[in-house]
Amino acid sequence: MLYWLPGTGASSARLYWESLRQVNEWISGSAGAPVTVLTGCSVFPKELQRPSRRWAERRFPNIRYWNESGKGGHFAAFEQPALFVDEVRSFFRLVR
Repeated sequence: MLYWLPGTGASSARLYWESLRQVNEWISGSAGAPVTVLTGCSVFPKELQRPSRRWAERRFPNIRYWNESGKGGHFAAFEQPALFVDEVRSFFRLVR
């Protein structure tokens, strides 16, 4: 309702439509140079794009934390805030 009543649904969806190809290229590792900083990745089951670790490692070769959660989606920090905080803490525990 927050998007449709003021008539902003199309503009909010436009961001996803225009960036979908680029996000898929990032996930597949075909876009840009590798990102070599320490990386943590939490994959949530209802996310729009769910990369495999093999695909993610092409773009992010220094993955230190990887977890595939049993719940959560595109807005995991809002949907499962305690789980999201646990994921962030788990990554930083490994790299401090």
